[in-house]
Amino acid sequence: MTDTLDPAIAPAITVRPLAGHIGAQIDGIDLGRALARGEVAAIRDALHAWKVVFFRDQHIDHAQQIAFARHFGELTYAHPHDDTPPEGFPEIYTVDPRRFEQQFQLDDEARKEIRYSYTSGWHTDVTPAVNPPAASILRADKVPSFGGDTTFTNLVAAYDALSEPVKAFVDGLRAEHYYGANINPSSPKLSAYFERFKERPLIAHHPVVRVHPQTGEKALFVNPVFTGRILGVTPPESRWILEHLFAHLSRPEFTVRFHWEPGSIAFWDNRATAHLGPTDLGHLDVERVLHRVTLIGEVPVGPDGRSSELVAGVPFRSAPLFD
Repeated sequence: MTDTLDPAIAPAITVRPLAGHIGAQIDGIDLGRALARGEVAAIRDALHAWKVVFFRDQHIDHAQQIAFARHFGELTYAHPHDDTPPEGFPEIYTVDPRRFEQQFQLDDEARKEIRYSYTSGWHTDVTPAVNPPAASILRADKVPSFGGDTTFTNLVAAYDALSEPVKAFVDGLRAEHYYGANINPSSPKLSAYFERFKERPLIAHHPVVRVHPQTGEKALFVNPVFTGRILGVTPPESRWILEHLFAHLSRPEFTVRFHWEPGSIAFWDNRATAHLGPTDLGHLDVERVLHRVTLIGEVPVGPDGRSSELVAGVPFRSAPLFD
């Protein structure tokens, strides 16, 4: 099905859903130029409806990517643990295996695990921050002709699929998020990678279910990479709860898989999605370079009206978090 928007609002834009719960491709727009108000509204509406939207053949540079993103909000600094964004573009976070190898001094085993993404598991971006990004925009520069796909899941649909008793239970839970959660800290292959996170702690307590500030929808707000424990329960109970929620949110029916091409752009609502970077490239020697910007987000609020709490670090902002 192809949804054509009101011509009076956005004359050339079409939105084509790609999966039952999540994902749509937007055509008929050039992201390299300033957008009209109706175009911005059309993209925002599609994002709220489909949680992640994709664009093809958008061969834009850093400045144009930043200008596009600013139609939707203020941008963060590149990444809490990135000291070397491109010169003159502190908003850009570059996903490049050569940068990861240099920055974290990876050995051969670690290189296979995190070479093509800074994490190899399902995650929502930067949830250790008390105000995780509202959205992320990722642009493909150089990508392999096969493999390297990114998969996204709809956390609103995942919440909606829970039974009513389980919804009532998780609505009142809170969890701790931090870098290095669910990773063995003594693992030699990743020790250098996580040493940086221990030196620069960023920890937040979030509701397990957050209410979307624009749509009012409830979404699960836990992920295997950053959510370490449920607060107020025993460690075995915490693990039991999280393992169920992690398996549930990644069920195939909630997901869409996107194959990157040069000029492809993915724009996802970080308040309502989690995503999985490529896990099929570790044995290959291919070039994969993408550039991401993120929009400064709100402090999450749970169904009970309680806001997230900062435990360590500072809110995610436009300036570097650590000097």
